[in-house]
Amino acid sequence: MKYSFKRLWNTAFLFVGPAWYVLVWMIWSSGQLQTIGDKITFLGVVIPGFLIIYSSGFLIEGWHEKKKKGRT
Repeated sequence: MKYSFKRLWNTAFLFVGPAWYVLVWMIWSSGQLQTIGDKITFLGVVIPGFLIIYSSGFLIEGWHEKKKKGRT
């Protein structure tokens, strides 16, 4: 692999992030979220979800590195 996993993961999220934002904006402006409770719940799921998915890449990288070190 030419680049590190971290660099590839960040590059992937450079493209996924704006697409995620567009999707969130489309749902937000569609009128489906009618009450403030709906909006808070939506943001309470979307924002942590994005951060968890982003962070999981680094957890996977650490797990993979540990697994590689165990083999040698």
